[in-house]
Amino acid sequence: MNVYLDNASTTGVSKEVLEAMLPYFQDDFGNPSSLHDKGIQVRKVINQSRSTIADLLHCDKSEIYFTSGGTESINWAIKGIAFQDTEKYEIITTPIEHHATLNTCEFLEKMGYVITYAQVDEKGFIDLDNLASLINPGTLLVSVIMANNEIGTIQNIEEISKLCQTYNTYLHVDAVQAVSHIEIDLRKLNVDLLSISGHKFHAPKGIGVLYIKNGTNIQNLIHGGQQELNHRAGTENVPYIVGITKAMEIGIKKIDMYNERLYNYSQVLLAELDDAGIKYHLNGPEIGVHRLPGNLNLSFKGIDGPVLTYLLNKRGIYVSNGSACDSKSIEVSHVIKAINVNPDYINSTIRISIGSETTLEQITYATRVIIDTIKEQLN
Repeated sequence: MNVYLDNASTTGVSKEVLEAMLPYFQDDFGNPSSLHDKGIQVRKVINQSRSTIADLLHCDKSEIYFTSGGTESINWAIKGIAFQDTEKYEIITTPIEHHATLNTCEFLEKMGYVITYAQVDEKGFIDLDNLASLINPGTLLVSVIMANNEIGTIQNIEEISKLCQTYNTYLHVDAVQAVSHIEIDLRKLNVDLLSISGHKFHAPKGIGVLYIKNGTNIQNLIHGGQQELNHRAGTENVPYIVGITKAMEIGIKKIDMYNERLYNYSQVLLAELDDAGIKYHLNGPEIGVHRLPGNLNLSFKGIDGPVLTYLLNKRGIYVSNGSACDSKSIEVSHVIKAINVNPDYINSTIRISIGSETTLEQITYATRVIIDTIKEQLN
């Protein structure tokens, strides 16, 4: 049996999503900018998709912009805010962000922007007192990840938003891992920008969303035509827009059911490790409301993480060492370093990310294989 436990890296396109997309590849293929019936028809589809997503996120349809994915959405949010302001040059982020955020901030730092990193504790939670001490009248933007892609930590975005409002500072939230796992109500969160990527919740790769709160001053990242409310040039990817809309509808509708199952499966896996006497450290928060459902970042004493990942792969169990964007690196994850994992465990980390389509049978089987593989390596 092969078991895919790398859903934080990517998910497969669901049957329902694929069926919704198919007509827009061959039959309804018109250019949305064309003024004939073929174009007008798909323009209506885009407008309806925008309205549907806005309803799901509890915002206005004029605040939803379609992009090529999470990385573009993050780049646009951070660079777009930076380039529109000529008075403020300080950006605050954290050391546990996705590299789409960290590398964008490093790029801006080379241009003269001041990048400051708020402290996080050993569970990955942002030190709100430290963040409060860093935000000042010269702070242009705070950018934080809502649910960490490696260790699953869910931040208190509402409290962070209150801090940003004190100094009239923009707040950007990377919600790539959050959609369909965490309830997102933009009326309550009160953020200025929020990034989403479709392939994390059974939409295809290559489609994302950027929420831009009305009244937020932001520069365009891509220039050309007048698509996406005159803010993002390029002919719209209609099939993928349909796909991400359908995937978000399904994911949010079933969020409670999925989460309960993922929490239960996580507990089953850890209980099996405990019963087998396997020594491990769970990186990030305990299983519960402050941790991304289905995310298990585990370090095993005396085991090399990349070697364990390789051996599990040979046995049909697909896990990762951390972010898929860093899979070619054999260095310790920057997230694991930032939360100061015990030196005895720091090189022995794997990430297991259970998905909405994972079964209990798969979890039970994969756990047995993990236990057997670890025991073999320790003997």
